Amino acid sequence: MAHKKAGGSSRNGRDSESKRLGVKVFGGQRVTAGSIIVRQRGTPVHNGVNVGVGKDHTLFALADGTA
Repeated sequence: MAHKKAGGSSRNGRDSESKRLGVKVFGGQRVTAGSIIVRQRGTPVHNGVNVGVGKDHTLFALADGTA
């Protein structure tokens, strides 16, 4: 009976790639139409005037303005 596990077998290394979620533009900053404001899972932040919602709940600017 072997007393050591055979070498070359890695049981780790399956961490998922980060999704880069969060607020991309903060209050008072200028935004152009189409620019991403918040990337999120679900809708903890809701859209307002001139803000659209993507199918993955991303908030984006529909017109140029100030965030």
